[in-house]
Amino acid sequence: MIGFLMEGYGWLSNRRRRTTDGVVKTRLLGQPVTALCGPDAARFFYAEGNVHRHGAIPGPVQDTLLGRGGVQSLDGVDHRLRKAMFMSMLSGDGVGLLERLATEAWDAAVASWATRDRVVLFDEVARLLTRAVGPWAGLRPEEVDVDPFAADLVSMVDGFAAAGRRQWQARRARARREAWLTDVIVRARTTAPAPAGSALAAIAEHTDAVGDPLDARVAAVELLNVLRPTVAVCWFVTFAAHALHRWPEHRDRLRDDDPEYAEAFGHEVRRFYPFAPFVAARASRDLEWDKHRIPAGSLVLLDIYGQNHHPRLWPDPYGFAPGRFLERRVGPYELIPQGGGDPRTGHRCPGETLTVALLRALLPMLARLDYEMPDQDVSISLRRVPARPRSGMVLANIRTPALRTT
Repeated sequence: MIGFLMEGYGWLSNRRRRTTDGVVKTRLLGQPVTALCGPDAARFFYAEGNVHRHGAIPGPVQDTLLGRGGVQSLDGVDHRLRKAMFMSMLSGDGVGLLERLATEAWDAAVASWATRDRVVLFDEVARLLTRAVGPWAGLRPEEVDVDPFAADLVSMVDGFAAAGRRQWQARRARARREAWLTDVIVRARTTAPAPAGSALAAIAEHTDAVGDPLDARVAAVELLNVLRPTVAVCWFVTFAAHALHRWPEHRDRLRDDDPEYAEAFGHEVRRFYPFAPFVAARASRDLEWDKHRIPAGSLVLLDIYGQNHHPRLWPDPYGFAPGRFLERRVGPYELIPQGGGDPRTGHRCPGETLTVALLRALLPMLARLDYEMPDQDVSISLRRVPARPRSGMVLANIRTPALRTT
């Protein structure tokens, strides 16, 4: 664990360079680990029956980022039923509605930014996404105090791989929001029914394999599994601003109303910039990968950061090139910032659809924004997990952009 805390995203890549076949044997939290990388490894990792998630997620990650009892820790029938619940939220007009709410929140925020000397983009986007996803998920506006709620949702993500103050802030944020949303779930089941078709309704009404409703606290965890990842898109929007600062030649094309290029730009942001370092599971039985024995019950890691920067998969992996996603069809086990495989049946994040839609909508709006960049530290430390520009991307002298064409 000390190695990971000291080296961050480079922890597995540094060790892979010392191997002949790319398979890393190391230790994490005192346990033996086999770390894999590459599309074939991702297919092996997500294949039914090879690994399971129960008992693989470290306690500190459950107590900050994911919560206890959520979909990420389930396997088999329980996982499929819970995953179907999440996928139902993304059917029909659900994604489009959240996209509309987010763009409206962006427009309102920009009008406010234009009256201020400067803003920190990371913080502002977290707040506007909270304003959008709260009502979309079924929370009543009068129940949501946006600024502290956004801060808590960000803290849960920001502290999951940290030691010390960031982790304890994340633990307190999760405990506070789980308690509040447990009460919301109870009221939704009794005195204050949730809006029809909302995430709150779907979660409050969900039943498990034997027909029982979710424990109210677990239901609160799952509601946070809708709210938290949506607000975490503020990382990617901030990274996109960083990319436009470093490679301004992409701005003109991004500001055009070309959803295909906007999506490609968003994919390159998710590939290029560091977010999740790896995912973990336990071997369900004795396994073998590329002549390496993986004992039953041992930890198996899939190196997300390493795969998203692998030179055999991504030519010039440390160059920022959105066009690479216009020139090729990317398979389900290649670009894996939010997991690999089929989100409908496997452990790939079901919220990836929302992430891509939000980036496709918001990044052109960012590119059209007229602002200045005052002197600031925009460095990104790969030792800090999750990474982010040190300054949060401070924007100054913001002018309201021209109205979007439709």
